Amino acid sequence: MFKKILLLSLLLLFSGCNSKAPITNRDQFIIISQSQELALGEQSYEEVLKKSKVIKNTKDAKRVKTIGKNIARVANIPSYKWEFNLIENKSKNAFCLPGGKVAVYTGILDIAKNDDQLATVISHEIAHALARHGAERMSSGLVTQSVQFIGNIILSSNHSHLLSSFNIAYGLGSTYGVMLPYGRLQENEADEIGVHLMYKAGYNIHEALKFWENMSKGEKEQNEFFSTHPSSKTRIDNIKRVIKEIENEEKRLGKLYNNEILGKKIH
Repeated sequence: MFKKILLLSLLLLFSGCNSKAPITNRDQFIIISQSQELALGEQSYEEVLKKSKVIKNTKDAKRVKTIGKNIARVANIPSYKWEFNLIENKSKNAFCLPGGKVAVYTGILDIAKNDDQLATVISHEIAHALARHGAERMSSGLVTQSVQFIGNIILSSNHSHLLSSFNIAYGLGSTYGVMLPYGRLQENEADEIGVHLMYKAGYNIHEALKFWENMSKGEKEQNEFFSTHPSSKTRIDNIKRVIKEIENEEKRLGKLYNNEILGKKIH
């Protein structure tokens, strides 16, 4: 029995889709099909909207939609049916599910002081979807579960079997040794991809630093080992590195590069 389990586990490992994350070109292991991922994203998003107070036709709601569409345009994923909604919630948070289903909580507007900083939030969440981070985490989780469960998930055509694992993959990790460090890696990667998306959409990428400085105010010092997210200092240092790389590339190409150009909207 043990040999059969080992054999099936190895088959799952080697049958996975070996892809690369955009921008960073990091190797990824994903065994969830994109069609499954998109269907689950649609289902989860509908459930969230039904249970939430969606704000419509206000200045802030229109800002979220406008900024989201600008970034989605440069992300250039024709198969995604983009949606951008503002949800009344004091939590300083936002998310993007597969297929371009984005939600921004009103609480984050207290931190994002201008359109460029709000673009930082939205581009970061869109980056998670582009890099298929949820599917990647879900794939890792499935491999660690029982072969019977994995078999039911992979072979079943009923997406409801996947929904619980899907939501966990887009939420908190379950173990300090694997899922939490893995989450921090993805967060840093989403920051990097997000800055590139902001830049392509014509937003001031230096405002990404100011956004995380705002987030860090009043933040209690914590050991990153016990968190799914890197500390604000780690994020700021990472974003500074990315901005420097973009600046160097612009200089290498002989293009004028300054804050005024970065801040000029091309949309």
